[in-house]
Amino acid sequence: MKSAVLVFPGSNREGDVARALHMVSGVKPAMVWHADTALPQGTDLVVLPGGFSYGDYLRCGAIAARAPIMEAVRAHAARGGLVLGICNGFQILCESGLLPGVLVRNARLRFICREALLKVERNDTPFTRRYARGAIVRYPVAHGEGNYTADATTLKRLEEEGRVLFRYVMPDGHRDDAQVLNGAANSIAGIVSEKLNVLGLMPHPENHVDPLVGPTDGRALFESLVGALEKA
Repeated sequence: MKSAVLVFPGSNREGDVARALHMVSGVKPAMVWHADTALPQGTDLVVLPGGFSYGDYLRCGAIAARAPIMEAVRAHAARGGLVLGICNGFQILCESGLLPGVLVRNARLRFICREALLKVERNDTPFTRRYARGAIVRYPVAHGEGNYTADATTLKRLEEEGRVLFRYVMPDGHRDDAQVLNGAANSIAGIVSEKLNVLGLMPHPENHVDPLVGPTDGRALFESLVGALEKA
């Protein structure tokens, strides 16, 4: 798997996700600067990492969405290439139009840094094929603007098309929109594009991959990507 991790001014999780990709695939990803205009030749997967790109000025991800490298990312996605946006990366994907909706301030207006329980809604995508459908996994979250919001028509379409890939759930595994940690509509933690090749999610799977430092629930996401590309 040939992957590329984008680096914006203010990114702070690019090293974490690069390490996760290397651990799982055995290949170090290319680190691509925001001002570049092309991805490395043969790139299979582009990852937009977490952080505070451009200091979160204007809106989270708004400036990064207009960075020179994003034209190449859009072209990559249009060709069916895989794109993964984590936390700030999810915000950038929404601001760039690669995914619908927007991430706004958490409902209680507080930064949240903790573990969250998520339900894997489907396992027939390149990102989730190593999970069981309906599995409950634990990923860390660290965000102040993780409240996924969209108009009623968009939410209805996402649900009908099965594009909600990860959803926040309670400790007993059930969904409770009134108690979701950040106020996200329909308890949405991650969504995919129409072609199932672009995923944005707020929690951080890259921080749960190494048994030496904690749980490994996030490892299957990266293993899924490696497996999907090997099959392709």
